Amino acid sequence: MPAYMFIRIAVDDPAQLKAYQLAAPPIVEKYRGKFIVRGGSPVTLEGQADSRRIVAIEFPELSDVQAFYHSPEYSEARKLREGIGSFEAIAVDGVKL
Repeated sequence: MPAYMFIRIAVDDPAQLKAYQLAAPPIVEKYRGKFIVRGGSPVTLEGQADSRRIVAIEFPELSDVQAFYHSPEYSEARKLREGIGSFEAIAVDGVKL
């Protein structure tokens, strides 16, 4: 069953995020993930307006999300974004069709 990782990002200086944006995609791919949403301008349809960037990554299984997030490679990549904003990440199983 597919699983999804959703990340909400508020960055103070987008230029400082570039190194992380270059480092993360090959690691996502290594752990069988693919980006389905990456940035863009969110439109609030209900609830409090939220202008943070949204990233959604699809993985084949929830265990792949966890393996990616806790991998040594991604642990190193996360260091590239320390102190440049706030990041929230969650993972959830998809629906079996």
